[in-house]
Amino acid sequence: MKRFSIWLFALFFLCSSKQVLGQQLPTIPINTVVEKVQKYFGVYPVEKVHVHFDKPYYAVGDTLWFKTYLHHNLYEYAPSKIIYVEMLSSKDSLIQTFRVPLKENGGKGQLVLDPQFVAQDNYRFRAYTKWMANFDPDYFYNKIVPVGDAINKKLGAEITFNPEGTNKTKASIQFRDRSGNLLGRRKITWEAIDGWDPFDKGKGETDDMGRVNINLTIKEREYLKKGRLIVKVDGDKLEPALVGNYSLQHALWDADVQFFPEGGDLLAGLSKKVAFKASNAVGKGLKVSGKIVDSKKKEVASFTDLAFGMGSFEFVPVLGEKYKANISFENGVQRTVDLPEVKAEGINVVLLKDDGTNLQVGLLANDAFYEKATNQPFYILGQSNGHLVYAAQATLKNSSVLVNIPKDKLPNGIVQLSILQPDGKLISERLVFNESQPLLDIAVKTDKTSYTQKEAVKLSVHVAPKDSLQGNYSIAVIDESKVPYEDDQDLGILSNYLLTSDLKGYVEQPNYYFNEKHENRMEALNNLLMTQGFRRFSYDDLIAEKLPQARFLPEQGISLTGTLRLNTGRTFPNGGLLLSVPARNLRKDTYTDNNGRFVFENLVFPDSSKVTISARGNDNFRSLVINMDPTEFPGIDQGNPYTGNNLPNIDNAMKAYLTNSKNEYRTSILIDEVEVTAVQRKTVTSKEFSALSGLSMPEHRIEANRITGCNVLTMCLSTLLTGITYDNQTLKYYISRNYNQGGRVPVQFFLNGMPIDEPSLNSIQPSEIEAIEIFLRDDLGTVSRTYQNDGVVSILTKKTEQKKQPRMSLAEIESMLPKTNIIDMVPLGYVKEREFYMPKYTTAESKNTNDYRTTIYWNPDVRLDSEGNATFNFFNADGNGKYKVVVEGQDQAGTIGRKVYYYNVK
Repeated sequence: MKRFSIWLFALFFLCSSKQVLGQQLPTIPINTVVEKVQKYFGVYPVEKVHVHFDKPYYAVGDTLWFKTYLHHNLYEYAPSKIIYVEMLSSKDSLIQTFRVPLKENGGKGQLVLDPQFVAQDNYRFRAYTKWMANFDPDYFYNKIVPVGDAINKKLGAEITFNPEGTNKTKASIQFRDRSGNLLGRRKITWEAIDGWDPFDKGKGETDDMGRVNINLTIKEREYLKKGRLIVKVDGDKLEPALVGNYSLQHALWDADVQFFPEGGDLLAGLSKKVAFKASNAVGKGLKVSGKIVDSKKKEVASFTDLAFGMGSFEFVPVLGEKYKANISFENGVQRTVDLPEVKAEGINVVLLKDDGTNLQVGLLANDAFYEKATNQPFYILGQSNGHLVYAAQATLKNSSVLVNIPKDKLPNGIVQLSILQPDGKLISERLVFNESQPLLDIAVKTDKTSYTQKEAVKLSVHVAPKDSLQGNYSIAVIDESKVPYEDDQDLGILSNYLLTSDLKGYVEQPNYYFNEKHENRMEALNNLLMTQGFRRFSYDDLIAEKLPQARFLPEQGISLTGTLRLNTGRTFPNGGLLLSVPARNLRKDTYTDNNGRFVFENLVFPDSSKVTISARGNDNFRSLVINMDPTEFPGIDQGNPYTGNNLPNIDNAMKAYLTNSKNEYRTSILIDEVEVTAVQRKTVTSKEFSALSGLSMPEHRIEANRITGCNVLTMCLSTLLTGITYDNQTLKYYISRNYNQGGRVPVQFFLNGMPIDEPSLNSIQPSEIEAIEIFLRDDLGTVSRTYQNDGVVSILTKKTEQKKQPRMSLAEIESMLPKTNIIDMVPLGYVKEREFYMPKYTTAESKNTNDYRTTIYWNPDVRLDSEGNATFNFFNADGNGKYKVVVEGQDQAGTIGRKVYYYNVK
């Protein structure tokens, strides 16, 4: 790995290094500034995570395959050995968490999209390490992965919104049944909810083509963030009513236009570049054009967007003038937006030129500032990927200073250039992009350019060896005729590590900026960097030594911790504990420290494994209590900025894929009606209890078969309560969406209709639970007004026939009490390994079968030989057209690469 950090120790004096008469001495010497910045970067290394999926989208019933990569900027410390991958619904409810072990900074996993638990939706996959959880979650890996349903979904629909004014819209929906038949002349009822309460509702009827128009009034634009349109289509004699649920994100047209002067300010009398960004309600760019006018309505500049609603223009602002932008949108709407105020004096850092060898950076001061700051020193710092790569002190002897920064001394990616005053206060910033360092040269080829269906393919990969460094690679081959997708929209390892992982907010089509086919990509990237947020750290806090507190260290393995106490509450030092994992034949012991604390480190066991921790080896074990520490995870980030990648019409957008999925799983489609001759067992529900009878249907119901592997109920609740968040400080449970927005009204628990508090939960035997029902809404307020709660978790126990039982002995009573000196639990283990299936078509009989595969080949663990070569063999499926090969990877020094290759099947 090239050590860019070494270069920064040289100081660059842009003017004379001799002290000039009248020159001010800096309050903080540059050596001190460099030392403090270096200290921060040395103590807080930067880790980044990337996930390579085999496909851009999936269908219910598929297996989702993924490969995880870890990139870190310091190779003198032990990096994280675990990556967490989370699956969240479009409502930001946590569906599942995977703990992926890393080997040589790479890991692998898979997820079966079980039709019983996964429905059609736009799912967000979030990935991070525990070390990354110490910092801003905006820098976690995030990707939207749509999942369609061709198995269970009975109601298909295509919905479009036609806004009418500022708060009205017409939703036009065409309904089809499971077989694709139009649902004509059906009565419908609908309601629009803001994620909690209905704010509009009505009735209607579909026409002969299954279409219906719904007129919505949306008084608050805030409703769009979580709003849903729920439509019930009446059934006929052969089928029950069908219900559709649709997002309101695109219901109203809206635009946000912002202007960003280069370096941060409009300075009077100084020609400046101004970037702009126009986006809709979900962050996607809007095509715009317009004019900049002064207070006399005189045009001083014009503009039009280059790509994704972004562009730039230049003009010379005049002190005292107020400038406005008259903007025209593609749909004919016009708006006027104020530009930032013109500052009387100031100094900014700007990018003058990128000549391929140097970044020519300018420090530009207007005349008013220069007259006051002549001979004043300034610091110029360059930071990239957690390295201080440039440090210089400049004395202002002219109103403009030119700085040439050699690009070959900089790492690839975003470089943050900052100007600091002599007291260390930040006054101007500019983000620039560097791609001077070589990437991994990945070459892909097949033994033929064209194949037939089910023909054998020989695929070769070559990566030029670099200093004998081994690499970590993954390969996905998909049938693009069944999985059409524009590669610019994907989030590859280059666009992730070099761009989005350092930017806050939504980046549209990130791969666009790394596709050399786009001649304007670097200009578009420059516009993006002038308009996008970037705040990994604050120089002001850093100089003041306000450093973040690290709650988590880089994980080296699974750890289970806790405290051993006497039943009096006092801690128990030097107590022995035994951990066992029967499924792995694993046994491990440890002893508590002087504070009764214990830890089992570097454990290895697969997810869903039962783990037992026992203190019964101690002489007084009957009086001992084991208290396990809860596993902490970062909260769900507020205001998911990635919703711009949500597919509003999954049925239509994934039509080709879902048609193929229907053929593949046609024998798995669930039967609607089955005649049952056995005695039906009555299902226990919360409606049986008067205290809860006013609640509507529960949002989630957890059946008894999912409540297994723990004899302490709270151990299960942390993973079972969908949409509920546990706060370790208050020891209370909260509705996740409200908790993430700052709400601190807790959930109320009920046991068979009776209210209970949180400490009482562990007195409930998990084996006795029939079901747990989760109510995230209380439309009538019958419970919330009485208990001042936000949401209800209703625990229902199994009903047994009341028979007269003989009096129990003390031993029998004791055996029924929860054991405190032995704990059974099912902690989050490592994701289970599974091999990707590849059929072999070597005989005529084997070829005489249907092959609907969309992922033709998947290999998350590619290893190259000493010369950088690897060869793979697999068979094509039935699909004709282009097959797409995507290879991603990184070597041990952190150099990354990506290659896309196509071949044809006829």
